[in-house]
Amino acid sequence: MHATAADGTRIAYETSGTGPPLILVDGALCYRASGPGRPLAAALAGRFTVVTYDRRGRGESGGAAPFTIDQEVADLAALIQAAGGEALVYGISSGAALALEAADRGLPITRLALYEAPFIVDGTREPVPANYAAEMDRLLAAGKRGDAVRWFMRRGVGLPAFVVGMMRLMPAWRKLKGVAHTLPADVALTVEYQQATPLPAGRWQGVTMPTLVVAGGKSDEWMRNGMRALADVLPKAEHRTLDGQTHLVKPAALAPVLTEFFTG
Repeated sequence: MHATAADGTRIAYETSGTGPPLILVDGALCYRASGPGRPLAAALAGRFTVVTYDRRGRGESGGAAPFTIDQEVADLAALIQAAGGEALVYGISSGAALALEAADRGLPITRLALYEAPFIVDGTREPVPANYAAEMDRLLAAGKRGDAVRWFMRRGVGLPAFVVGMMRLMPAWRKLKGVAHTLPADVALTVEYQQATPLPAGRWQGVTMPTLVVAGGKSDEWMRNGMRALADVLPKAEHRTLDGQTHLVKPAALAPVLTEFFTG
């Protein structure tokens, strides 16, 4: 299935289950065929009509680079309209930042859940480099997709060099390079909040719906601190920690928490 965005771009999506509509928003480099969306949708389909989609420029969705925050918010608006005019929304990583932005802009989101938006709010991790966004653009303009993914993994995600080196040897690396051109959109969504400074008070005052902010108990300290800080600045948020979980959260651990919140 496809929803048509305001600019005519076709956004591919699928649904599973029955119940209130719940849209899942992927993070960087992920799409339906490569990411956590489908396994989580399967775990939630008993209570919700779960919508998973390919963000603009990924998978079976259209769109040409450069991608903007305005476009990505409009894409989500089109999906909500296709789902019936309002929806529950869950976002993970930079997808959480996108869902947060969409909620702040007044999209008809009835409840919002966010897992580990990659915000760096204190000295527990170095901020992203000052040339983070510009270097990403330079690498992609030069056709160096693999180097762009490596730059993102090292400077954005903060993975050690040896871990990224191992990733480059795995079959999934080809898929990551295939959607590298979408990385600037994720950078634009997050870079302002990756400066190792407190989140701006009042920034998301439009997020007035009940909001759940979640972090993994085994995730890095900087990530856990960022989520506590986010919950503190949102108008109507609660914070949860999932014991034993990391940024690669398991659907079996996350689905019951989301179900409880979205049906509350």
